[in-house]
Amino acid sequence: MLRGTKIVATIGPASSDYEMLVRMIRAGVDVVRLNFSHGTAQDHIERAAAVRRAAAECGREVAIMADMQGPKIRVGKFEDGKVDLETGAKFILDAKWGENGELGNQERAGLDYKALPRDVRPGDKLLLNDGLIVLIVERVAGHEIHTTVRVGGVLSNNKGINRQGGGLTAPALTAKDMEDIKTAMSFQADYLAISFPKCATDMEMARQLANIAGEPYHHKPMLIAKIERAEAIPALQEILDASDGIMVARGDLAVEVGNAAVPALQKRMIRMARASNKLTITATQMMESMIVNAVPTRAEVSDVANAVLDGTDAVMTSAETATGKYPIETVEMMAAVCIEAERSEDNTLDTDFLNVKFTRIDQSIAYGTLFTAHHLGVKAIVALTESGSTALWMSRHRVDTPIFALTPIVSTQRKVAQYRNVHGYHLMQHGDSAAVLKQAEDLMVAKGIVKKGDMIVVTWGEPMGQVGGTNALKIVRVGEFD
Repeated sequence: MLRGTKIVATIGPASSDYEMLVRMIRAGVDVVRLNFSHGTAQDHIERAAAVRRAAAECGREVAIMADMQGPKIRVGKFEDGKVDLETGAKFILDAKWGENGELGNQERAGLDYKALPRDVRPGDKLLLNDGLIVLIVERVAGHEIHTTVRVGGVLSNNKGINRQGGGLTAPALTAKDMEDIKTAMSFQADYLAISFPKCATDMEMARQLANIAGEPYHHKPMLIAKIERAEAIPALQEILDASDGIMVARGDLAVEVGNAAVPALQKRMIRMARASNKLTITATQMMESMIVNAVPTRAEVSDVANAVLDGTDAVMTSAETATGKYPIETVEMMAAVCIEAERSEDNTLDTDFLNVKFTRIDQSIAYGTLFTAHHLGVKAIVALTESGSTALWMSRHRVDTPIFALTPIVSTQRKVAQYRNVHGYHLMQHGDSAAVLKQAEDLMVAKGIVKKGDMIVVTWGEPMGQVGGTNALKIVRVGEFD
């Protein structure tokens, strides 16, 4: 059984070795995430080159996603690397502390985000280190935020700060992000993930910057909005409209809206994205225990399976593959869970189409293909595509038939690596439609996907080679004209 749900793996010290990359891709990685919160520009350039070489050795194209750091809303560093805050103690967050080299101590800490005193009010709840430490704001005095520790614990260097309920004014794109976008475009990252967007404007600005930076390389990436701010929830549809997909970034989001709200939000976000013909990635702590253990917990297995059943395009690893002890085992386990979850899915295609209105010829062809494939029980759907749009539309619906995007454009082949139930292959598509259809059939046979006598449905555009021009559908019996 082909796996429909894709795996996004973050690489880092545990997985940047070339041989390890090869093993991870063979284990099932479809998209490699480069986390720009860590490492230098040159580190990312070298890792991207290694990913391309490793994928070529495996005979595959995998996508590269460059994940921008976004605003650093963090405490500074401490004299001993950490402090132990006791419940009930007083603690000051000082925006000017550290300007002359001062380090944090038991009484106060510096801030990377200097505007925090302007963003908070007495009574606000600040959550540090992913919510493990809770501070209540008592008063704000200039550059000092005076707090009382509601929930204590160990606070170490550079831990993150969230305000419960959101409301921080930090811009989604920092000066560092703008430079990092240029770096990502220099190696033609297929996806650009934008951290902490609050509205469509954040994504529109990122797209403009990416398109300008990519112009010398004739490259335009697909944009993923990371939904991790409370303010992004009411603006979700406008953010979706301005993006190519979203990441359900459950870490910061859970801290801002509360852990209990996240599961329902995850389902809502995936449902909205699919309805808008956008991608979804479900992320954060999916296999967290496999950072140190060779097997996941039952709860983690259920978490991955539920994301698959929700309809996510991809599930993502973070520290599990970046710094963990078992990166290969993590990928293999994720792949196995995805396949088992997909076996139990209900096909809802007929229901999906009850109230659909087709407004474009290529979109009508895509939906007609799904309906035909479902009711005829064909072996495969083959989309001859330039942009990948037809394959994307088809992948928004639950269908039992695998979709194969055959394209002459390598960047399209890489991008579809993240589309659920879509598998990309390179096909030059020379000649008239009859010749290209035969080339496509021969490729599918050569790959062992179909055999003589199998039925497939093929879509393409007449004339061949134009972007966004899918206007033809054909049901083919493999080998009929040999």
